[in-house]
Amino acid sequence: MKKSVVFAGAWLVSALAFAPAFAQQPIVIKFSHVVAADAPKGKMAEQFRKLVEERTKGKVKIEVYPNSTLYKDKEEMEALQLGAVQMLAPSLAKFGPLGVKEFEVFDLPYVFPDEAAFHRVADGPIGASLMAKLEPKGIKGLGFIDNGFHAMAGNRPMKKPSDFKGMKMRIQSSKVLDAQMRALGAIPQVMTASEVYQSLQTGVVDGTEGVPSGLYTQKLHEVAKYMTLSDHGHLAYAVIANKKFWDGLPADVKPQLESALKDAIDFGNAAAKKDNADAVTAIRATGKTEITVLTPQQKEEWRQVLLPVHKEVEARIGKDLIQKVYSTTGFGGAK
Repeated sequence: MKKSVVFAGAWLVSALAFAPAFAQQPIVIKFSHVVAADAPKGKMAEQFRKLVEERTKGKVKIEVYPNSTLYKDKEEMEALQLGAVQMLAPSLAKFGPLGVKEFEVFDLPYVFPDEAAFHRVADGPIGASLMAKLEPKGIKGLGFIDNGFHAMAGNRPMKKPSDFKGMKMRIQSSKVLDAQMRALGAIPQVMTASEVYQSLQTGVVDGTEGVPSGLYTQKLHEVAKYMTLSDHGHLAYAVIANKKFWDGLPADVKPQLESALKDAIDFGNAAAKKDNADAVTAIRATGKTEITVLTPQQKEEWRQVLLPVHKEVEARIGKDLIQKVYSTTGFGGAK
């Protein structure tokens, strides 16, 4: 009898000794994205990891999986909804196929005259209302990342809208981007980011669009002889989380994650601005790609050709939403 009491007592002491260790197991957040670790979004994710682990003193561990190492473009959203990964930062074009087509307002060509106009939309009531539409899908919207304005890259010069006639142009899955390329006379080809290099190299596609930093980190300048700084579109991402997971975080941890994310997004936005400028310089220095900067007159010609896309997709995105964006950005329509 005494032996069993001693054994029970020893077991209890042992269990109590290990209890704090079990209680202090960190919360693990898997953060997957599809760009290179040294791209602006990759830098943002890494900064978020660093800030979270500092501010929570190790209570939360962020595991960042860049460059589609965990999930590819087409897989990651389902993985998030199933809880296999806790955080993503997809481009806004990914939400149309999910059924929240209003996000495609961000894809409208020339809708943002500058970065400040984008932020007035994304960081204001319009952005908040769009994020709320993700919640019935089991997704919590946490913030928008500004990755800058698009350029065109391809295997032939693209100075005039007519230059695109017959070109096979890679796009993300977006009805707006599809309409944009068709307005230029191009043939849109939906393709994941990881497939673009080989597709340009082998002629499966003739061109693509993207921000300079993305084109550079994906080494697309090696297989695209021409680039046009057209500023026709704007690339943004949304940082999102599995809603059930995010809502279930401890009350003392969530504010620390939110503040870390805000600071990381600011860091990423600044990195994007610098990296896009640096990428243009670096691509030009390789001598492999001829870079065209559109004159104001040329840009206006592009704008007039692409503006009808706004009307074409109005029923899909919502006329009221488009008008709210126009009012917020000061969009002037056709001249």
